[in-house]
Amino acid sequence: GLERGPVTMNEPASEAELEEAERIVLQCHIDGHPRPSSKWFKDGDQLDRKDRILMLTSLSTGDSGIYSCCAQNAAGKVCSNHNITLNIIDESVPRVLVAPVDQVVLRDEEAVFHCQFRAKPPPLIEWFHNTEPVLNKSRFVVYANGTLHISQVKQRSTGVYKCVAQYGENKQVHVEAALRIAEIADMGERMFRVFTAGRSERVRCDPPQGQPEPQVWWERAGARVASEGRVHQRNGDLIFSPTDGSDSGVYTCVARNTAGQKQQELVVTVATSPEWIVQPQDTRVEEGQPGFLHCHARGTPEPRVTWYRKSVPISEEGSRYKLFSNGTLRINSAELKDAQTYSCVCVTEGGSLIGHAQVLILEKLKFTPVPQPSQCLQLDRESGVSCVAAGRETPIIHWSRADGADLPSHVSQMNGVLRFSTVTRADRGNYTCVASSSAEGEIRAHVHLTVGVHVEFKLEPEQTTVYQGHTAVFHCQASGDPQPYVQWMLKDKLLSSIRLTPPMPNGSLVISDVTTEDTGVYTCIAGNTCNIRDTAAQLYVVEKPVHPRSEDEDKSQFKMFQTIALSVAVAVAYIIAVLGLMFYCKQRRKNKRLQKNRAGEEPEMECLNGVQLNGHRMSEIQEEVALSSMRPSADSEKQQSCGDKLHFPRAHLQTITSLGRGVFGEVFLAKARAIEEAEPETLVLVKSLESREETHRTEFRRELEMFSKLNHAHVVRLLGICRETQPHYMILEYVDLVLNTFKSFINIYNTHLCVLILFHLISSMNNINQHTHRFCLNCFSRVFQGDLKQFLRISKCSKADVWAFGVLMLEVFSLGELPYPALNDHQVLEGLQAGTLRLSPPVNCPAHVCSLMSRCWASSPKERPTFSEILQTLTDSSTDTKV
Repeated sequence: GLERGPVTMNEPASEAELEEAERIVLQCHIDGHPRPSSKWFKDGDQLDRKDRILMLTSLSTGDSGIYSCCAQNAAGKVCSNHNITLNIIDESVPRVLVAPVDQVVLRDEEAVFHCQFRAKPPPLIEWFHNTEPVLNKSRFVVYANGTLHISQVKQRSTGVYKCVAQYGENKQVHVEAALRIAEIADMGERMFRVFTAGRSERVRCDPPQGQPEPQVWWERAGARVASEGRVHQRNGDLIFSPTDGSDSGVYTCVARNTAGQKQQELVVTVATSPEWIVQPQDTRVEEGQPGFLHCHARGTPEPRVTWYRKSVPISEEGSRYKLFSNGTLRINSAELKDAQTYSCVCVTEGGSLIGHAQVLILEKLKFTPVPQPSQCLQLDRESGVSCVAAGRETPIIHWSRADGADLPSHVSQMNGVLRFSTVTRADRGNYTCVASSSAEGEIRAHVHLTVGVHVEFKLEPEQTTVYQGHTAVFHCQASGDPQPYVQWMLKDKLLSSIRLTPPMPNGSLVISDVTTEDTGVYTCIAGNTCNIRDTAAQLYVVEKPVHPRSEDEDKSQFKMFQTIALSVAVAVAYIIAVLGLMFYCKQRRKNKRLQKNRAGEEPEMECLNGVQLNGHRMSEIQEEVALSSMRPSADSEKQQSCGDKLHFPRAHLQTITSLGRGVFGEVFLAKARAIEEAEPETLVLVKSLESREETHRTEFRRELEMFSKLNHAHVVRLLGICRETQPHYMILEYVDLVLNTFKSFINIYNTHLCVLILFHLISSMNNINQHTHRFCLNCFSRVFQGDLKQFLRISKCSKADVWAFGVLMLEVFSLGELPYPALNDHQVLEGLQAGTLRLSPPVNCPAHVCSLMSRCWASSPKERPTFSEILQTLTDSSTDTKV
């Protein structure tokens, strides 16, 4: 049979001696009868050895492996039940005997790294700091046994140290370790925690940064907190399970390593509900005096107090209130509106309290408001001076003269109002208002009353447009008693503070040599001791177009007084011309009528149509501006031709500025290219027809006709029409300073001009119509626009223009006198509203004109004449009119 057995190592005697052995002898312990034959295996591969003894010599790493054996005889085959593993080491490869370990040391302390390798032949050992070789120097020493010694470790000494064993050809084995300086960072600031009693709470203590990693624990009063119990610590957490009032106090988190120790404090407050010390109480406060409300409570922590007024938190902004740290609220100066319910809320994390108090303000005796110390009464008017007071009790108010004199009969007092039925000069003086009550005594207010007339404007400035370098004039006259003082303002600055000339004694403002910077709104302010009023007008300054000028014009400038003199001369010449023309036309009309009567023919067109004014025939101008709606259908072909003559391309207009809006649409200032033969560019006034109402469009066409029939050197000319697209434009001549000054002159003397123009029209035209009425009405309204506008506003009826034409005739035949000359504007309005005023024809008025005026003023619009009837009346009587 066969007996299974192990493989044993006979030589060397132990595995520890393998490194020194020169040979290895292994024996296979499988035995049997008959004696079996043996076979050896290495790592399962059969070796060419058949003895029970296996001897290995000339050992190398290739001899390493698992050795086993098998034996066989007639009884069978058996393999070893225990095998031997051989690990043959290459002694030329260094093996680590001692490896360096990581170190953490204090700054300036020493550090030692040990390093040993074993190999045949012994290896060469080198040290490296990071990537730089370590050489023996003052603080670094490498010993023969491989140990590295570092004295006085600095920050630059830290890092990775590598121990390298060199062998063979450029072969090496290394081990490494790190060197760090021991350190520990500061911990955070003191922590505060407020807990409610009876709850579980946990506070974490995070360890600070450090090398080596610090250990942390909690302490209270210098002793470590236990690791178990109601208050204990675990893994850096301070645990309260649950909290109790006794837990309030200071806890310390401690962190320590070789670098030292750090700590962080924790203040724990276990909150309790607040309790009252002083609750808010209802309070009475004198008006104007400080008032106090108290709200004091105790608790842990100190309760936070917030005051509310009508549910709105109170702050100290605006100095109305003062909040004290103990919970007291002070009302700095009590007002009536402080009479409210106030609430204070005391809060801790453990609970809250709320208290309420009502504040009652004791009102003091005072004037509400204090009477103005100086006041003006309107002479000859009813007037009153008010004195109002209030207090805890309703005060009694009494007026008296300061000099002790009794109040005159026309002065009474009731409910604090001193009433003057009709103010007289004797009413001026010093007066005293006394307010008294039984609880608070009395207070006095002294008032000085003056008597005068309020400021009213007699002449107001008008919007003006002038060329740059010319002179602009604004007129402003005001009446009142005392005589008002007039001052001008531009852009919120008085003219005394800017470069412009102060106003003239009569209130007019003259701006010489204007520039575009002078454009703006000029405000006239008139005031006296009674009141102050203001009125404003816009000034537009535009660049003067380039025109050929004579040598004399280059050497001189227009002066205001020269312009006025020129305007007066032109006006006088025009008056003389019209007077002569009127007499000539009357005589000629008589002759025409005689001829008509003899021959039974229609008379020719009025003589004015054939008179040449400013080098143009009126009939030619009329033809140029004729539109289809202005002529009978028989002249339609001629109208189209004339309309084409005045057509002006819209693209040749360059807008400068808007001057406002009229009945028809926008009115603006523009430059027109080549509209005048002698000028490349001409400054023009453009009126647009934007309205689509038929009445407005008809009026626009009538205005065109009016301008065509009034051709004169000092009357605006019609220069062109733009009607190729909407809106249609009427292009008119723009008149500069001469026109502005002439208009100012006409404002004084235009009553006489209107008389002459009206007589001229009545005498020389047999087709007077609404166009004539419109011109006359415009002429009149420019002079008396304030009164006329108020008059027309009151007389609202469908034939208001007929009434106005009657007023125009009244003005003409009275040589420009205002209606109701004995009454002021206020009295006129009152009389008209009451229906007590009636217009009367002037003295020396022709009978047929007086009759016509009276018909125009009929109270019933149906009884007033139409303009056709007016035309017929004036036409029938024109041949007998004496001028």
